[in-house]
Amino acid sequence: MAVGDYVNIILNQEGTAFISEIEDRKNYIIRRASNLSKQSHILAANLDQCMLIVTVNYPETSTTFIDRFLASAEAYRVPVKIIFNKVDAYNEEELHYLDSLINLYTTIGYPCFKVSARKGEGIDTIEKELKGRITLFSGHSGVGKSTLIKAILPDIEIKTGEISTYNKGMHTTTFSEMFPVPGNGYIIDTPGIKGFGTFDMEEEEIGHYFPEIFKVSADCRYGNCTHRHEPGCAVREAVEKHYISESRYASYLNMLEDKEEGKYRAAY
Repeated sequence: MAVGDYVNIILNQEGTAFISEIEDRKNYIIRRASNLSKQSHILAANLDQCMLIVTVNYPETSTTFIDRFLASAEAYRVPVKIIFNKVDAYNEEELHYLDSLINLYTTIGYPCFKVSARKGEGIDTIEKELKGRITLFSGHSGVGKSTLIKAILPDIEIKTGEISTYNKGMHTTTFSEMFPVPGNGYIIDTPGIKGFGTFDMEEEEIGHYFPEIFKVSADCRYGNCTHRHEPGCAVREAVEKHYISESRYASYLNMLEDKEEGKYRAAY
């Protein structure tokens, strides 16, 4: 059972209850266990959207991590919005990089938002996006998820942490928790995650979960093109012409390599 599941319960005469049935899930977000075993971890179920909280520094969120998360969300049909936090802390070069990332992901189709949870900047826009929706908050430890939730829901008890001297986040949330928000919505807060290994994904499917790669791949010479070395590959041509970003293509290849090395395990 996962946070977000709908269940039927039966009350007994002693005033306690037990779960009699878990209803079918409309979707879920799942990640492979970090020890490369066959275990998986369902982060949450029955989601209307995910908000991936990222930081370009303090700590840095890599495009590889962002792309793995987005691909997994595509696989399980969960829309994602990207929240760029700590905009108050960045220098000019970091802000320029931030804007280039926003341009990249907005062009692909992922809505992006700039916020400073610590200073309360951009919070009202996020609050509007939460109304009437069940939203999963996810991201690395240290990106400010707890601070952002605290800014949205100032009355709740939630820990906020510091960044270590190694520019890594330290865990403040240890289990997933659901909070009601004004406007008939819910936030599901999850523990910070270091990596995102996609679970139960076939090699030929990986390109389907990169929308811009999937769209261009229709013009490849071969239907089973892996977009690495085949002649007549429309995807590699699009990368060379900068229609597809090199970072996204690198993330796609990185996920293919994981598959070849046996890092993705089949579900039980």
